[in-house]
Amino acid sequence: MQNATSPVTEFILLGFKNSLKIQQFLFTVFFLVYLMTCLGNITILTTVITDYHLHTPMYFFLANLAFTDIAESSVTTPILLSSLLSQPKSVPLNECMIHMFLFHFIGGAHIFLLAVMAADRYVAIFKPLQYLTVMNRAVCVGLVVGSWAGAFIHSATQITLLLPLPYCGPNTLDNFHCDVPQVLKVACVDTYLIELLMALNGGLLLIVIFALLLISYTVILVKIRRQFTKGKHKALSTCIAQIMAISITFIPGIFIYARPFKTFALDKVVSIFFTVLVPVLNPMVYTLRNTEMKKAIRRLVLRVLFSERE
Repeated sequence: MQNATSPVTEFILLGFKNSLKIQQFLFTVFFLVYLMTCLGNITILTTVITDYHLHTPMYFFLANLAFTDIAESSVTTPILLSSLLSQPKSVPLNECMIHMFLFHFIGGAHIFLLAVMAADRYVAIFKPLQYLTVMNRAVCVGLVVGSWAGAFIHSATQITLLLPLPYCGPNTLDNFHCDVPQVLKVACVDTYLIELLMALNGGLLLIVIFALLLISYTVILVKIRRQFTKGKHKALSTCIAQIMAISITFIPGIFIYARPFKTFALDKVVSIFFTVLVPVLNPMVYTLRNTEMKKAIRRLVLRVLFSERE
């Protein structure tokens, strides 16, 4: 551990302070969760790509969302697993910055894609006859590219604010991976203005998008209940699934990033839920409430089984 005057060249991740048996148990649990995350989201990706019934804007966005789940989980979970095997775990300063950039880049894309999916449902419900014209291939690709571009700007802004700061010991981060709130605590200067800018760039953005999404889905649900007869159950299931997905993503994110960077007892638990559990929950949310997706997965499984027999 570096002292309070020496410049920081690496960070020490404190991870979990438990007995060896508990850490081995947690390693097994989180490793299985990671496997389920990859399996569930790869299944969604493969199903959407191979099943022509799902070649629609909604499933195109869902496939991109599944990709962000795999990527985000792959950025954080291996570090978590590694910290459970060897504590304390050291991370070089440059690697820490790269990790934070990737984490917020992928996470930002995930957030913007959820907003895009809400816009897609809005057009489908309020402009059903013009839906395929409005949400054509070029528009869909443009929305996905725009999501990644917005995420890049968000993440690059975070790192641009962090890189010039001088860091000094103690160089411990009370988390299982590098993240902005913990890294800022190691800075040798007053970070009040930086924290405010970070909260605006991350927390306020989450709050505004979450509020707009809730309003949008409320309007959509009212429209469905009042005017739809045919396909009402399918439309309701899709919207409810997306409301569940945005809730389990935004609420933990707001808790972590939309407040002054002070330490709370639940920080690490919420961080685990936000970074490790949300990516495994999304496939369950979208498949369990989506009859069309379940049928498509069943067709995929049957094709695989019959191809193996042949």
